[in-house]
Amino acid sequence: MNKNELIKVRIEDMTHDGEGIGHSGGFTLFVKDAVIGDTVLARVTRPKKTYAYARVEQVLEPSPDRVAPACPKARSCGGCRLQELSYEQQLAFKTNVVKGNLERIGGFSDVPMEPIIGMENPFRYRNKAQYPAGSSKKEPGKLTTGFYAGRTHDIIDIRDCLLAPQRNADILRTVLSFCEKNRIPAYDEASGTGLLRHILIREGFHSGDVLICLIINGRKFPKAGQLADELLALSPFADGAVIKSICLNVNEKRTNVILGNEVLPVFGPPFIFDTLGGFSFRISPLSFYQVNPVQTVKLYNTAVEFAGLTGSETVFDLYCGIGTISHFLARKAKEVYGVEIVPEAILDAKENAARNGLTNTHFFTAAAEDVAKRGYFDEHTPLMHPDVIVVDPPRKGCDASLLHTIRALSPERVVYVSCDPATLARDLKILCGEGDGARYELRRVRPCDMFPETVHVETVCLLSKLSEAKNHISVKVDMDEMDVTAAESKATYEEVQEWVQEKYGFHVSHLNIAQVKRKHGIIERENYNKPKSDDRRQPGCPTEKEQAIEEAMKLFHMIPAE
Repeated sequence: MNKNELIKVRIEDMTHDGEGIGHSGGFTLFVKDAVIGDTVLARVTRPKKTYAYARVEQVLEPSPDRVAPACPKARSCGGCRLQELSYEQQLAFKTNVVKGNLERIGGFSDVPMEPIIGMENPFRYRNKAQYPAGSSKKEPGKLTTGFYAGRTHDIIDIRDCLLAPQRNADILRTVLSFCEKNRIPAYDEASGTGLLRHILIREGFHSGDVLICLIINGRKFPKAGQLADELLALSPFADGAVIKSICLNVNEKRTNVILGNEVLPVFGPPFIFDTLGGFSFRISPLSFYQVNPVQTVKLYNTAVEFAGLTGSETVFDLYCGIGTISHFLARKAKEVYGVEIVPEAILDAKENAARNGLTNTHFFTAAAEDVAKRGYFDEHTPLMHPDVIVVDPPRKGCDASLLHTIRALSPERVVYVSCDPATLARDLKILCGEGDGARYELRRVRPCDMFPETVHVETVCLLSKLSEAKNHISVKVDMDEMDVTAAESKATYEEVQEWVQEKYGFHVSHLNIAQVKRKHGIIERENYNKPKSDDRRQPGCPTEKEQAIEEAMKLFHMIPAE
């Protein structure tokens, strides 16, 4: 198979990145812009030994699920890779991605999938957009903005993205026109020169507040006040939205990270407000806030439902950000403890909770995995016994040490909110697998389409702690074949030894177990663990081992639990 070769191929499946999968002459082809059921003429772009990448040259027989993309630049832009697939099939595709990852990576069978939560209108849903700025290659002196083409930093000029509010096009036009008129250069990644890097626009979906933030390669923006006046002249917009904040974000590093840490106000405060699920939240350029407010309410309500709260629970919200999920949990929990490593986010979380009149939320700046450390507990003793832990980590998933922390804390339920099915599956495999601490069972899985037209999907999972007996050993003893009492039949010596070794990490002997049995009046068979001579002394069972054996005997119902 050679580069630029044209191949007729039928698309049988799709990758998690939205590329069509077909086969030809023993080769597997990954075909950009093809959907399941298409027969296409594909041009090979990158041939390998046993597979190749290709792009659609011509659709010979369209899939019954193929639709015309709403955006004329859907193929060239790297964002909406599923626009040519019907929305119904987009939902089916995302469901299969989640299920497939849990099976292949997580090793789960019979995945308890529930119907994906879709949108009634899968366009114009984003409350945040970040547009890179660059210099036009065709027209010197002209600036361009839009989105990067797939796997490149080449800007596809798109002013009106169909996932964002229409007003963004007017804002972008005004900013670029002002920069061109005043000869303010766009940032150049290759040289590290130029001023305007990105244009960030955030809106309050319910409040109608609009925030405009220019990310700049410096600390000053020429004639910033004049630009603010031109932008404010656009407001209020046709839909009633009003510009409440214009600010600068300083990023002088040669990096792909979009935002720097310093925000400089130009007009109004460097934040806006929005309402989510009846709660008011303050949103700054640096705040993490879900980009799809309609679906966010559904996502968080699902997380609360999975948590199974009755009003008596202590809940940990790890990776809590500005406390959005914590607020939803606080309605039904006794206490909610939010933990986040970003200090500014915790300040916002505390302020949001105070504004919303919540008295049962507590927020701490810390790495999520540190909540199990002894020193942390000394300072925050109420955090020692969570009934429920909720995690909503970034795309890279949970830190490995946090997963062990969760098992050590041993909550009854874990609710995992994920934006990446692959890292979700990897982490659930650890939480549900063998190892120290509590072990969990995957009980419910429900995807939520937070990002229609794209390949991304959020998922909420419920993990329930296995009972100790189910977690470790199931014992069946035939009473007719063994001359033992009913209490003895609950577990063998080896099973008690195994449980103590796994739970506490030390060995107990048959003699130790027999001594504890006798202490509790459990009759031993004749000559079992009896001294070989009447005058031989037997060592007593150490207190630590006695307590461990007693715990095992309670677990196996050999003695009553207190």
